[in-house]
Formats: sequence, structure tokens, C-alpha cells
Amino acid sequence: MKSNRRDFLKTAGLGSLGVFGTGILAGCTTQEEVESRLSQVKEQASRQYTQQFNMHGYAAPALDVVRVGMTGVGNRGSGTVRRLASIEGVEIVAVNDLEEDRVNEAIESISETHSPEGYYDGEDDWRRMCERDDIDLIAIATPWHLHTDQAVYAMENGKHVYTELPAAQTIEDCWRLVETSERTRRHCVQMSGSCHSGDAAYVLNMVRNGVLGEIVHGEGGYIHDLMNRYNFSKTMYHNLWRLKENIDRHGNLYPQHALTPMAQMMDLNYGDQMSYLVSMQSNDFNMAQRARELAEEDEFWEPYVGRDYRGNMNSTLIRTHKGRTILIQHDVTTPRPGIRFNLIVGSVGTYHARPGRLGFSYDDGWIPQEEYEALMEEYTPEIVRRFNEMREQAVETGRAERSYARVNATDWRLIDSLRNGLPVEMDVYDAALTSSVIPLSEWSVANKSASIDVPDFTAGAWETNERGMRVNLESGGGTTRIR
Repeated sequence: MKSNRRDFLKTAGLGSLGVFGTGILAGCTTQEEVESRLSQVKEQASRQYTQQFNMHGYAAPALDVVRVGMTGVGNRGSGTVRRLASIEGVEIVAVNDLEEDRVNEAIESISETHSPEGYYDGEDDWRRMCERDDIDLIAIATPWHLHTDQAVYAMENGKHVYTELPAAQTIEDCWRLVETSERTRRHCVQMSGSCHSGDAAYVLNMVRNGVLGEIVHGEGGYIHDLMNRYNFSKTMYHNLWRLKENIDRHGNLYPQHALTPMAQMMDLNYGDQMSYLVSMQSNDFNMAQRARELAEEDEFWEPYVGRDYRGNMNSTLIRTHKGRTILIQHDVTTPRPGIRFNLIVGSVGTYHARPGRLGFSYDDGWIPQEEYEALMEEYTPEIVRRFNEMREQAVETGRAERSYARVNATDWRLIDSLRNGLPVEMDVYDAALTSSVIPLSEWSVANKSASIDVPDFTAGAWETNERGMRVNLESGGGTTRIR
């Protein structure tokens, strides 16, 4: 990079080089380090890789009982442990967190059917849990920067992994996940953002049955006002870790909720693949001001005044090898209605979730509501029908009144696949691909929205891989019940 370094740093949004976040520039304190780190991202993105073993379509030996160790039971993880506890054939063996009170609360919440051991003796006690011989699956809901290290260590100790998103925050870590999963033949599945339920389930089924024609374009985002309730909350996240993720970082930090459903609809990693992306970001008009306002009333917030907060809106455009396009946006600070998976455009039909009502179009207007509802009914996948019936039965028998009987379809289908010896429907390549958008978008923002290639974590196997997520029961499974 030959530009004046001071101008470069302004372009990158790094201010006075007080970088302490967890993104691609974490730990950089000089201009030379910044330039070197950005160069490394480019190199990692174009890395040539030889696949050790194709985890796509791999079926691990069936497990009659899936024994689970849970790490991170704060805001998100406390719900995860209760959901998993409500699935037949799951035994919660161990629970880990930095805070003993949270571990005890999690154990108490599932005490009717489970008796896990608590782990809360320091920052590395999760490692001791992963080393146990009586655990099959490690579920991870810790702060983002811990996900890759914990997933890799769990797989190296013979465990499958179910991790909150993002699975990784750097390209190097995306490769680490892929290499470790292939070497150990342990699954690494990313939670959330799937097509197992809701609108995305029947839209995927319509796509797979050609109702929309050839898929052309998709849009979505993580539009979700988190500023006061989450980011600037003393109690929501341990040590304000989520607020800190928004400092000294500039890119799309959380693309999976929107991207993963569209990736499945576009057959990414099995028939098509991302080619390159560009990313642009606005300035911050909210967070720095909010920090100043809070600091005037409470000195606790003074260290957060004058920091380099991420811009309010990030827009990332992706082009696939087959010429499809994807728009992913990220905005967690402005007062807007929430948006995740929002739009999928085909050559003969379009699905649009928001704004307005849920709808479907074959031309320039909505089809009648009754026709739309008939489509929903016709294309609800059998696997979803099976799950919904089980949920309804739990309600009718009163079992759903338990505080932890809130299992979702993604949890259920993962456990069901492990118990039936089936391939998982979102594998390590999906986790790596969707996570790679984070550092790639940071690189693009730092380089005036220049384009950057997206790595091929499948080493070319995407051209011959069979389609990923199944939308019916033809391949078996669907037998695991809700407690």
C-alpha cells in the first residue's frame, strides 16, 4: 500500500490506533502492523488448499444418547442448555461459565431431568470439561472471540461441536475449523440462521421445487436495535464484551442470520460458491454520543467515551460464481424494525418478508393472501411438520409448561441426525463460509470498499457436492421426540 499512512488510517477508521477489538486488526498498535495484517487477510483469502476429508455428507456413528457439555450460560447460553435438555436422548453432563452463579442457575433450571457437573474454576476450566471421556457434543455460547479456540479444542478431544455464531472471526480461524473437522472427522455445526423452521423452511422447499425459477438475488441483514438494552447494558453481557466488539472494528460483524438461509437457497458449497465481495460502511451517528451521555451521569462509562465505534450501517454485496448476488446489511444502533432473511428473487417468482406483510409475487403485485397461505401449506417440509406435531403434543400434554421445553427445530434436527447416524445439514464448510464474510468485509471497508475474493473452504468440492439441507424425511431420521 503506497498511500500516505495517515490518510490510510483515516480511511480504515482506526483513529489514534487504539485498536483492542477482536477483528482482523486486533492488537495492532502501529501503522506498519495494520498494513501487514490487511495483507495477511488478502493472502489467506486466496489460499490454495487440499481437502483432507470431505465432511459434507459425512455421517458419524450413531449415538443412542448424545451427552452434552455446555460452555457459556449467560444471556444466550442459558436458553440453549434448557432447549437441549428438553430433547429426548440428550443428557446434559456438564455446564461451564466464568460465573459460578450462572452455572448453578443453569443446573437448577434443568434439575428435573438432568444432573450436570458445574465448571467455573477460571478462564480455562472449559478445557477440563472438553477433556472428559463421557461427552459427545460441546455446545458453545461464550463471547464471540472464544468460539474458534473452544471448537477446535473440543474436536481435538473427540467431541462434535455446536457453536453459536459466528464460528470464527478471522480467515485463519475459518481454516482452522475446516482443517480440524476434516482431520478429526468431528462435526462443527453453527447454530441459528437455518432453514429448519419459519418462513425460510417453506421458502427453501419452494426453491428446491423450482417454484421461483432460477434464483437471481437475495437480501437480508441483522437490523436489530441493541444499543441500550444490550450493548450499553451493565448486566446483559459479561464484562460488556458485546459492546467492545463494536469498538475499533468496521465491517459486517454478524451476517449469518440473513446469510445462512440464502446460502442454502443458492446451494452455496454444493453447486455454487461465493466468488468475491465488497463492503461499505457509514459513520457512527449513535454509539459515541450515547457513551458521552451515559458518562455524564455515571463515571463507569468514562472509558467508553471517545472510542472508535463501528458505523451504524454496513452494506456488503456478494457475487457468486454462477452470477447470483446477495446483499447483507448490519445495523444494531438505529431505531428500525428488525430484519433478517428478507428477500429471495427468482427468475419467475419472488418472496419478500418485509416491509409490509409476508408475501409472494409472480409479477409486479402480491398474489392474493389465500393463495399465498395455500403455498405455505403445500410447501411446508415434512421434517417441519413432524417437528411441529411434536411441539403441539408437548403443549397438549402439559410438558411444554416446563421452563426449559422451548426446543427449536435446529437443535432438534442436529440431535436427531447424531442419534440416527445421519449427515448434519449445515457442516463446517457452511460455518466457515458464512463466518468469513466478517473479516472480508472488514478488509473491504478498510480499503475503500475494494473487492476481495472469498476463500473456497471446500477446495473445489462445491462443484460436485450433493445438496445440503434436506427438506423431507426421505433419508431417514425425524424420530427423536421432545421430552
